[in-house]
Amino acid sequence: MKKFNLAALLMTAGLLFVLGNQADAAGVGYINYQKVQDGFPFAQQAVKEIDAKALEMQQYMVDKEKQYKSLDTPLKKQNFEAQTAREFKLKEEAYMKLKAQKEEQVYNKIQAATKQVLVEQKLDAIVDYRVIFVGGVDISDLVIQKLKSGQF
Repeated sequence: MKKFNLAALLMTAGLLFVLGNQADAAGVGYINYQKVQDGFPFAQQAVKEIDAKALEMQQYMVDKEKQYKSLDTPLKKQNFEAQTAREFKLKEEAYMKLKAQKEEQVYNKIQAATKQVLVEQKLDAIVDYRVIFVGGVDISDLVIQKLKSGQF
């Protein structure tokens, strides 16, 4: 999520720079991405799914450790370690793929809702709240309302 936050920050800062040169600027909105994410039920569910997958991997390792302790020969232990490493790598790759997929889905939904608020509020740009020193309009709650409305 931090990569997405940074990407959004850089994109909006660039957009602000370009739009800042226009004489008839209608306004700039700002968004607290973390607040929106925390208030978005879909994002909360995605976090729960990711956490559940992480717990599943931890439990897998605990179970494998118990099995390892019951092995009696060094050869069996060595084969078991190799097999477990391969299986864990596959599980880890699946976890990372799920995490990236969920993060992208959340980001895309938040971005779509933010674009809709931009149009409805007749704003020129929306930037991350950490970029604004003075002024601007906080649209975080409007985006949360859009997301909760079920359109996204």
